[in-house]
Amino acid sequence: MSEVIKIDIRKLNPDQIKAEVIALGEPAFRAKQIYEWLWQKSAQTFDEMTNLSKNLRTHLNDKFQILAIKTDKIQKSSDGTIKSRFVLYDGHKIESVLIPVPEENRFTVCVSTQVGCSLTCKFCATGQMKRVRNLDGAEIYDQYVMVNQQCIEMYNHPLTNVVYMGMGEPLLAYSSTMESIALLTEPHGLNISPKRITVSTAGIAKMIKKLADDDVRFNLALSLHAADDLKRNEIMPINEQNNLEVLMESLVYFYEKTGNKISYEYIAFQNFNDSLADAKNLVKLCKSFPVKVNIIEYNPIDGVDFIKADEDKINLFARHLRHQDVMVTVRRSRGKDIDAACGQLANKE
Repeated sequence: MSEVIKIDIRKLNPDQIKAEVIALGEPAFRAKQIYEWLWQKSAQTFDEMTNLSKNLRTHLNDKFQILAIKTDKIQKSSDGTIKSRFVLYDGHKIESVLIPVPEENRFTVCVSTQVGCSLTCKFCATGQMKRVRNLDGAEIYDQYVMVNQQCIEMYNHPLTNVVYMGMGEPLLAYSSTMESIALLTEPHGLNISPKRITVSTAGIAKMIKKLADDDVRFNLALSLHAADDLKRNEIMPINEQNNLEVLMESLVYFYEKTGNKISYEYIAFQNFNDSLADAKNLVKLCKSFPVKVNIIEYNPIDGVDFIKADEDKINLFARHLRHQDVMVTVRRSRGKDIDAACGQLANKE
């Protein structure tokens, strides 16, 4: 006898769930209750849906499944950062990071959008993995839910921010990224303000324009890391098809259409992109729209020769930007001792 293949109920929209509920001989309003259990209460089993009859829960169990991600491994850094490795329904693994800054009342989750990554940025451990597949919107949503629960348990505080800066390129998992943000922000989901969400991209110009055309309300970050094409080509192959002129045009378009915040992520590498000339090039890229620059300490990964820039050079670099009226923050690495810092996510044991 062949095994019954259950339907992933989280792939169904409200109308489809209603049709399924009616087919089971139940009143239509049950569909709304199920949908709320899935996306507002984040139920991972049908048994949790306690306002449904036992009979209906049994029918749902027989026909449907909830393919929630499962915790595989948790590591805690000496600075309080927590990295979680999750296993997906097909056995693949991804990582998410909780970055707590209690003194600023800020608790951020960094979520992944792909298993691996196809972009091969030279300074990034994830880029050394091959891209296996995109996550679906529910798998990204689950990362928020599970890390939020972790945050409440560990820090007695819910998450305040979400950054799409984990494994993978969000704009190459566009539909999943947008679906997950809808589940996080819309009233039928978790109703989080989109202003608390930042999506980071290595720079795919046509997709940045698509974000603008889709009238998104979240913030955008560009992983810039070099302010001239020669250097950026060297460390980020994506720049060869999306050079800085094309990228800046897409960011101007995004800002003019949405008015949303834009930031540049800039990892400072010793004797590569940390000179005063580099700072001057960066200033030129900050003049077309309001932008905040986050200077990031480089985090070492296996097999890569880059070294983090000296503290004094980073400070001089930042000072030049400030003198040119560029808003700049120097971000210290967190979670480095557990390979949870920027660029280190790679499912290492």
